[in-house]
Amino acid sequence: MISVVIPLYNEEESLAQLHAELDRVFGADVIGPAELLFVDDGSRDGSWRVIQEAAKRDPRVRGIRLRRNFGKAAALTAGFESARGKVVFTLDGDLQDDPAEIPRFLETLDQGLDVVSGWKRTRHDPWHKVLPSRVFNAMVSRLTGCHLHDHNCGFKVYRREVLREVGIYGELHRFVPVLAHAKGFRVGEIEVNHRPRRFGSSKYGVARFIKGLLDLITVRFLTRFSQRPLHVLGTIGLGLLTLGVFGLAYMAVVWLDPANRPIGDRPLLLYSATFLGVGTQLVTLGVLAELVTSYSIRAEDTFSVAETIEPSENFKEEP
Repeated sequence: MISVVIPLYNEEESLAQLHAELDRVFGADVIGPAELLFVDDGSRDGSWRVIQEAAKRDPRVRGIRLRRNFGKAAALTAGFESARGKVVFTLDGDLQDDPAEIPRFLETLDQGLDVVSGWKRTRHDPWHKVLPSRVFNAMVSRLTGCHLHDHNCGFKVYRREVLREVGIYGELHRFVPVLAHAKGFRVGEIEVNHRPRRFGSSKYGVARFIKGLLDLITVRFLTRFSQRPLHVLGTIGLGLLTLGVFGLAYMAVVWLDPANRPIGDRPLLLYSATFLGVGTQLVTLGVLAELVTSYSIRAEDTFSVAETIEPSENFKEEP
């Protein structure tokens, strides 16, 4: 089965057409059985009513209604937990993602990939959204090693095992391919048709990019240092400690010369003492983080199994 998870918020006008387009893709059963899972993230319009009406006409339609607007990551998580397919698609409910691309996604997925992300090469969005997005995508690819042209694209397909191992929260939904790549899954992308928005308005503003940069720092830490926080905190702390010790040692030598006294008004003394204090705090914080990690980490968090081979049932060990 293929699951299509569609998170949405106030998309009443577009849902009927979106359902019709998905029906054209899966209606002939050429691709295989499918379920269409609409996740209403606390919409205030008639989106839920449209979903209810579609479910009455189409047994493939399922719906989840959240009590309030929790955000896209929460809506996707709710959809992932309820999805029953071995392959899971995600696409937005605003009609900018073209469901006709689904067969191409599946063809690419069958080439040995675990995640396929869409690339909106030609975007029908204002320049003030396109330019920052391209800068952001370049930064993510550079810092994480997962080289995609469009990390922000909501049109993606995953194998079920990816979603079992990769958890998302906050606004990390755009980084699922990065988190999957860090666990060793194979990630690819294809160009997709990006259509102009016909109804409503975008739910994202300038704050989205600020949050994205902060989330990038989180992802960088999760993919590199989540199991060894002392490596990053301790490295910075030891660097500051070294600067502080050398600075204070130099000031002690200067103080030994009576001609250079007093030294209390010298900026280097203040800086060195500050480096020493902050460095000590960072090293201590890193040690505490290691203790917390050692007690909370699970064995399955340290690796990701691709395949296993078990002995045949007919095998009997020689005496």
